[in-house]
Amino acid sequence: MSKEIERKFLVKGDFKKNVKKEKRIIQGYLSSVPERTVRVRIKGDKGFITVKGIGNESGASRFEWEKEIPVEEVKELLKICEPGIIDKTRYLVDVGNHTFEVDEFYGDNEGLIVAEVELKDENEEFEKPDWLGEEVTGDKKYYNSMLMKNPYKNWK
Repeated sequence: MSKEIERKFLVKGDFKKNVKKEKRIIQGYLSSVPERTVRVRIKGDKGFITVKGIGNESGASRFEWEKEIPVEEVKELLKICEPGIIDKTRYLVDVGNHTFEVDEFYGDNEGLIVAEVELKDENEEFEKPDWLGEEVTGDKKYYNSMLMKNPYKNWK
């Protein structure tokens, strides 16, 4: 069991020239209750089940447990997930000593691009690339579990 510490930002510029790896992700939520979010995900050719706890006051840190499971099992579990499947491509972009995970969303969340950086400590310094926009760490509307309920297309 571990703790996840990350900060989240909107993306305002071209990050794709620096991408080192990318994978398509399809995910659904068996539970989107903030105290215990349970998601299943197909990431590339692998399947995962993940449990996340509620975030701390800043929204940067929370409990996370993840286990790899067969893709066929994820496909079956996706059939009983809450409405609103998330479809996105995750790009990995190295900046300084950190790797940003940049998610470009499709479907009902088309047009939304969000970057996350994992940290060892909430106050850890990191280099901010010029394509990084407004920080949205802790803003629940950007959580994938909320994007399935109130997708980006409804925000305007």
